[in-house]
Amino acid sequence: MKLVVIGGDAAGMSAASQARKRLGESDLGIVVFERGSFTSYSACGIPYWIGGAVPERDALIARTPEEHRKAGIDVRLRHEVVGIDLDRREVLAHDLDGGGEVREPFDHLVYATGAVPVMPEWARVRDQGVFGVQTLGDGEAIHAWLDREPKPRNAVVIGGGYIGVEMAEAMVHRGLHVTLLDKSPQPMGKTVDPDMGALVQKAMRGMDIEVVTDAHVDGLETAGGRVRAVVTPGGSLPADLVVLGLGVRPNTALAREGSLPLGPTGGVRTDLRMRVEGLEGVWAAGDCVETRHLLTGRPVHVPLGTHANKQGRVAGINIGGGYATFPGVIGTAVTKVCDLEVARTGLTSKEAEAAGYAFVTATVDSTSRAGYYPGAQLMTVKLIAERRTGLLLGAQIVGRAEAAKRIDALAVATWNRMTVEDMTALDLSYAPPFAPVWDPILIAARKATEAVHASL
Repeated sequence: MKLVVIGGDAAGMSAASQARKRLGESDLGIVVFERGSFTSYSACGIPYWIGGAVPERDALIARTPEEHRKAGIDVRLRHEVVGIDLDRREVLAHDLDGGGEVREPFDHLVYATGAVPVMPEWARVRDQGVFGVQTLGDGEAIHAWLDREPKPRNAVVIGGGYIGVEMAEAMVHRGLHVTLLDKSPQPMGKTVDPDMGALVQKAMRGMDIEVVTDAHVDGLETAGGRVRAVVTPGGSLPADLVVLGLGVRPNTALAREGSLPLGPTGGVRTDLRMRVEGLEGVWAAGDCVETRHLLTGRPVHVPLGTHANKQGRVAGINIGGGYATFPGVIGTAVTKVCDLEVARTGLTSKEAEAAGYAFVTATVDSTSRAGYYPGAQLMTVKLIAERRTGLLLGAQIVGRAEAAKRIDALAVATWNRMTVEDMTALDLSYAPPFAPVWDPILIAARKATEAVHASL
């Protein structure tokens, strides 16, 4: 049998590696087409490499093409698949360096093309200091621009989501004056509720990041092959470097042309085993697919490396003759900007309302350690619970060191459909260096329970 994989990063290489573990080379040939120059790398780590926390590019590479080849996986870099023929069971790829075309037959196909950044027409300029942050190649280009003379002094980051706040931090660490533009009323507007986003905005401004909300970009000013300013209705902002953090969408143009079914989010539709709906032997995984939100039951597109690796693993196990499923997601995520940590799981208030839930909220301020213990830091925890039943629908945390990873306990509670009253009795660990005697999670659960009882 022959397995062809389109895309050589998290989802694609996880699928290839799991299939190889179960079937030897005499039973299954594996060919991976990758448009770029790297395999199995952490795109999530790019802002930290640019900012200097990660010392070198190769630290982000989990497994090189040579390592995959030694494992019996034929990796073909700089090959872009441009056609899928389901009737003939073959793909057509272009050799981007050597020229020419390659036709490769398949018994199994894994579509793992990832996502593409949202890029307005005004941003489609080349070699002028305007960058997306999607691939290691993007990271290399930003590094080269930062080291180019004359050195950039002003950075404008457009978009206040994960990439936006992480790249704002990176630019601060590189010594640039940073302006962040966000069309929402506060940063992280799609991630946390407005009251929690306001905490993020206040903290970023305290880090000397200029935050402009409700912002609109009209275009860019360039001169001499370099970007000079970002044009807004309120005037032009000086910019020697512009980072685009406007979000991503599923990379499914090839899927659409190849008659793979797409869902309402624009992602490829799969079943729980990551098999493309209605197509035997065709699988999809990673940022190019849509998945099911376990609280709403609705399809969502949540492009995170955690999901991509899990989905690729599931596809590879099934291709290799095993059985595995990917049940869905609940939207757990975490990030930071300088020393401020932000995390969420489940639904925000806006998402809960859109899903038709009647709900209550509870917000508490507490500390990461016992208040008297050195290093205790403030944090804010917000819970969203279904009215009357008390089912935990979502949680958000904004705070300093040791705050955000508490979201994992809340994610487990959400995943297992616990009520906030159930959570008040959770046996969480305690010692003064690690938590107050009443952990912030427990305090928030108590307050949410009171709100639920008051709604009866």
